Formats: sequence, C-alpha cells, structure tokens
Amino acid sequence: MKKEDLRIVFMGTPEFAVETLQSLVDNNYNVVAVVTQPDKPVGRHGSILQPSAVKQYAQSKNIPVLQPVKMKDEGFIEELKSFNANLQIVVAFRMLPEIVWDMPEYGTFNVHAALLPQYRGAAPINWAVINGETRTGVTTFFLDHEIDTGRVIMQLPYDILDDYNVEDVYNGLMHLGAEICLKTLDKIIESDGYPESMAQNEMGIDINTLKHAPKIFKDTCRIDWNKPNANVYNFVRGLSPYPGAWTMLVDSSGKEFVLKVFKTKKSALSFSNEAGTIHVEQKSLFIQAKDGAIEVLELQIAGKTRMKANDFINGFKNIERYIVK
Repeated sequence: MKKEDLRIVFMGTPEFAVETLQSLVDNNYNVVAVVTQPDKPVGRHGSILQPSAVKQYAQSKNIPVLQPVKMKDEGFIEELKSFNANLQIVVAFRMLPEIVWDMPEYGTFNVHAALLPQYRGAAPINWAVINGETRTGVTTFFLDHEIDTGRVIMQLPYDILDDYNVEDVYNGLMHLGAEICLKTLDKIIESDGYPESMAQNEMGIDINTLKHAPKIFKDTCRIDWNKPNANVYNFVRGLSPYPGAWTMLVDSSGKEFVLKVFKTKKSALSFSNEAGTIHVEQKSLFIQAKDGAIEVLELQIAGKTRMKANDFINGFKNIERYIVK
C-alpha cells in the first residue's frame, strides 16, 4: 500500500487535535473530510457562534467539514459514506456509534493522551498530574464498543516533571500525539491496512491497578485541605490553568469568597494543626494542609484578575483572620 491509497476522515474538536490534523496535511496525507462539533454559542447572550479549532484549520485548507448534532443522524451517515474513506482517525472527539467507527475498510483509530489501559476516560492528562504520575504518554488503538478499550497499535511515553502543570503536559502530549499518528500510519501502510495490535487485557497490567480519568466538573476541582500537602500540590497543578482548583475563603462573619489557586509550592513548614489555616510570613502566603503547609504563589478571587500572592496579601488586609475550606 502507498500513502496515496488512504482516504482519511479526521475527527476532532480542540487545539489538541489540530496538531495531528496539521501533521497529516503537512505530510501530504489525503484528508477527504473533517468531522467536528457544531459551532459553540459564545458571548453574553450566546448570539455569536464560535467554530472549533479543528474547523478553523480545516477551512483554511479547504477540507470539507461535517458538524453533526447527533452521530446517528441518517443525513450525516449518508454524507460521511459519500467520502468513501477507508480509514478514520479520532483525536479528542466524542464517543462514536458502531455505524460510524466500523464504516471504513481499515477501521477507525484513536489517539489517546495516556498509556492505555491506564487512564481511560475524558480527562487523562488532568488525572495523571493530579495523581502525581511521573510518566504518561500517548496510545493509538482501534475503536470498538466500549470507551478506550480497543486493541492497542502503538504507545509512546512522556515524562512528567514535578513542576509541570496540566498545560505543560497537554502541550507535550499534543506534539507527541501528532508523532504517534504518523508512526501508526506508517504501520498501516506497511501492513496493507492491517497492522499488528494487542488486546488491552493481554498487556500484563492488573485490572485492579487501573486508574480512570472521568470528566471533570466544578465540584471535582474543590481543594481538600485535609489531604497531605503533596496531594494538594499535585491537585492544583493538575487543574492549572484550566479549569482551575478552587477553595472557599471565609471571613470571621462567615462571608465566603471563591478563591482559585493556580500555582503552589511544597513547603516543609507547618503553622497549625488545623487544615485551612492561613499564615503570612515575609510576604509569602501559606495554607495549612494535613501534614504541613502549602505556599500559594498565584491565585484569583472571583471577579478579579489572576495575581501573585504578595499582591493578594497587599490587597487583602488581615488575611490571617480568614480560613479556607
């Protein structure tokens, strides 16, 4: 098989997927169409429709764009079939019905931002950092009936340094995802469309040790100061800069403010036996966790801009009279 024999439909939505799509175009693969989410309403009244990053790139390259509301819609299925694709590639998209992923001759493979079977789910990058992993990676696998459970084609590892936040890992895996996609295509071409792959239950990983990556909601992002300070540190960087870890700042009258925390530093200091106690020392802001204090470096009060801790201290007089919870 030659590169020219492949007719590819690419499916994805965010910036993370654009890197892979661009690599396909730059390497002269025949991307016959792109499938992405419908334009998203933005603005105060939702009157402005914002196209996805993938749509914007596809249109700049004159690639046809499909934006189904429902993946089983008959009109969409027929339009998708009309492109006669023999391979589909999915990066950061939604779950596909069998009628879609089983359509092309050579199947549909996904680029997943984790080393499967670990971190199946919608937020693998966040959860890897939150859990303090020192290594993650990317996986290509064929889609099947269950989410992120298909046969693995390839994996590439990526080291997570201790000071990386989720944005750092996101950017690293975004580039690595494009690389593994091209390497997977090489395997597909070399094997005339049918590369070797391995069932995830044959990869020698104990099912009882699997960690999952469910979708993250607002309540998921609330900091638990009763956990060890290393856990709090990982939690904050695993949600920074988006969606952002948060806590409640409470004054002596019981009035509460939402406080987002974007950057912290592990500390060997301890100022109280009570988690959530605030301490200021030489213009540095500390909050007590279970087994020691966390130094807060960057934060944001609801309705205000993100700021350095010393600026926050200057603007919030008597901050040590507050607690967080």
